[in-house]
Amino acid sequence: MNNLEHVNLVVREKQPADSRKETRRRLRRDLARGRLPTIEQLAEARGLVVREREHSIFSDAWVPLAVLYLVGGLIAGRNPAFLALGAMLLLIAGFSSWYKANALVNVTYERHFDRTHVFPGEPIVMTLRVRNQKPLPLSWLQFRDEMPIAPEESSAIARVQGEMTGRYTLQNTFAVGGHEQRQRAFTLVFNQRGFKPLGPVVYAAGDLFTLFTVEAERAYLESLVVYPRIWPLVELGLPAKEPFGPLPVFRSLFADPIRAQGIRDYQPEDRFRDVHWKATARRGRLQTKVYQPSTDMNLAIFLNVATMPRHWHGHYPELLERAISVAGSIASHAADQGWAFGIYANGSVPRSDQPIRVPPGRSREQLTHALEALAAVTEFATGSIERLMQRESPRLPWAATLVLVTAVLTDEMLATLMRLREAGRRIALLYLGEDLPAAPLPPVVFYHLPGTLPAFQPDGPRTLETIPAPGNAASGAIRPAEEKEPA
Repeated sequence: MNNLEHVNLVVREKQPADSRKETRRRLRRDLARGRLPTIEQLAEARGLVVREREHSIFSDAWVPLAVLYLVGGLIAGRNPAFLALGAMLLLIAGFSSWYKANALVNVTYERHFDRTHVFPGEPIVMTLRVRNQKPLPLSWLQFRDEMPIAPEESSAIARVQGEMTGRYTLQNTFAVGGHEQRQRAFTLVFNQRGFKPLGPVVYAAGDLFTLFTVEAERAYLESLVVYPRIWPLVELGLPAKEPFGPLPVFRSLFADPIRAQGIRDYQPEDRFRDVHWKATARRGRLQTKVYQPSTDMNLAIFLNVATMPRHWHGHYPELLERAISVAGSIASHAADQGWAFGIYANGSVPRSDQPIRVPPGRSREQLTHALEALAAVTEFATGSIERLMQRESPRLPWAATLVLVTAVLTDEMLATLMRLREAGRRIALLYLGEDLPAAPLPPVVFYHLPGTLPAFQPDGPRTLETIPAPGNAASGAIRPAEEKEPA
């Protein structure tokens, strides 16, 4: 270690943008000749190799120096010392070039998860599988994988550091023989909701004495989804029965256009689109469909991610997480009751500037879609919640109940709720702030849920078993739904 100042470090970086076209041309040429491409060629052609680096204590001057020793040895009457030194330098330089060119060839690194969608506190078992699919043994093979947190098998200091910084480098070193496979298992436990990115991965390999190494960074990116915490409505302070108003009103005034129970003669007040044309042709007079009365609640849950009167002033993380949990709990209750529900939020997913929209539905996957959207929402507000409610309310069924979950109330928000109420909309307001506003509240269903609720203590429930488990494949980033014109 005292001679580090004499070590010559050679670093060569290769960007895939410069070589991707050339690699694709070589692939087409090899395929035309009947040669199968290697994994490295496919990765480089797709831009998965971010960069490659080579580290060696040998510089490019060693080859001319070896030739000089050989020529000098021959001139000096075949001096054995000069000839041996020149041959040794050529041998080491040749072996170094060959080893660096083949060390990472046909080396694969894979992550496997027992599940990719969890609630806070639930463990995820991650299995790392490494394969060396060539005869050349590797004395040491290292992988540095970027993780959002440290695994449970790491030290307590590493876990705390990972939670504070949000990034952790998982480093694994293997000694792999030719055509050999190794695997290791780790446990990841997330305490905060969100989309947790993994990757990229840095491959590194070298000789036994680390005289030369080669590194390649691969954009092996995946995501784990951590849902928000879910609570029963009774623990939030809401009644378990009819929390957003009585249901008999819907049974008498509204009908379900999906379920028809018969036909009858046409009447002047009937809609033209309800005419049953086949029955009209059979009976010779206009017939209209008769629908079953609607017995289901239809909820449109609006989440305000702003925790201050003006969303550009900043935000309170605890208030935001509580509001997201309340919105998810309402969605879970609606799914349990068989109601149609949707999620709208003026927050965006990462790398997007569009609000989140999950249109109302009652399919089996509706709750999964809603919780994924809530898991991905960030504190960045795309606009005011009152503007989002005004824009989306004409697209919602007239019998839908608009539920607003917010940690802050403004005069503009109250005025919007009043206008929607005067237009005949059913409104429910869930306010999470500590102090009630001075302005009078509109005549809507109102619940005050301050932040001192016992249900939000760390020892509260963490999982909800009634939610259908998604598939094992990691889900990509949530895309905002395209806007559709009202029917």
